[in-house]
Amino acid sequence: MPWGVWIGIVALVVALAALGVALLLWRRAHARTSAPETTPDDDAEAGVRLAVVINPSKEGAADVRATVERVCADAAMPTPRFYETTMDDPGTGQARAALADGAEVVVAAGGDGTVRAVAEALTGTGRAMGLLPVGTGNLLARNLDIPLTSVADALAVVLGGRDRTIDVGRARVTEFAPDAELPDDPDATHVFLVIAGLGFDAAMVADADDQLKARVGWVAYFLAGARHLHGRRMRATIRLDDGEAVEARLRSVMVGNCGRLPGGITLLPDAIIDDGELDVAAIDTRGGLAGWAQLLGEVVAQGLGVRNDLPGKIGRIDHIRAKRAVVRVDGGEQAQVDGDPLGRAVELETWVDPSALVVRTG
Repeated sequence: MPWGVWIGIVALVVALAALGVALLLWRRAHARTSAPETTPDDDAEAGVRLAVVINPSKEGAADVRATVERVCADAAMPTPRFYETTMDDPGTGQARAALADGAEVVVAAGGDGTVRAVAEALTGTGRAMGLLPVGTGNLLARNLDIPLTSVADALAVVLGGRDRTIDVGRARVTEFAPDAELPDDPDATHVFLVIAGLGFDAAMVADADDQLKARVGWVAYFLAGARHLHGRRMRATIRLDDGEAVEARLRSVMVGNCGRLPGGITLLPDAIIDDGELDVAAIDTRGGLAGWAQLLGEVVAQGLGVRNDLPGKIGRIDHIRAKRAVVRVDGGEQAQVDGDPLGRAVELETWVDPSALVVRTG
């Protein structure tokens, strides 16, 4: 075959190959330019990184939402999703919906009730819970040293902090007082992350005025407590783990997962949030205001690491650790978990769920 023919065939093959490559590149370029633009919702569907369960009734909720949106946009993160709590559902259903939507971190933006509700859904899942304190007590945030006064600083912990596994307390009213107003589910088990109580502390919580809490914060609890300073001591029977039941005359029994309260008060200095145990505090006062004054002095002193074990005190607080505590009182007393009233209980059972919840901390 003459050389001219060979050259022609080679040229034809090269031309066809070049045409094929050109068509392929055109198709790819056309596919890119004609594809629909990705919207924030599409990003969220591809993998939601941050979900915020927010209580819209809290003062500052709108500012919280704006701050979260701005920070996530500045960090080129997928648009966060917000799930608003309702009167019927304070956050548990919303947190479960966020998990189903693929959230990596579910943030509780609200008070202690919102935090408890979100923790209810996240316990045992291995997904992290973040905290944006927008409440009165902000009990868990205080104990984890989450910033309380700056949403941006608290959000920095959510986005750049570390995951820590903590214990979860559980409580159940096994018997209500005969005159108690029963909840919708009287057999429900309730999560608590800080403190459950029966007696004076729960009566203080139950009587705190919501409007006053919105105006003066945690001080409203102490004002409510003043009305119960001269109340009667309750007859209590306490059983810890598999031990024998012990009877006592007390003002309150508190079972804590951690012990720091508003106002710089450390009620349970030995409580550790991830040791697999609860700290049980038996609180008693006699002698009216003098007993309460002595008790307050002892609480302040133990927060500084000073213990007074001298006998004959008219205001005292005794501590012991246990994995399970059952408290029974004559006639019934108010019960509470992390500041949420449970009603008048004759018997309250509490136990620890070790290493059950992951939280985002600094």
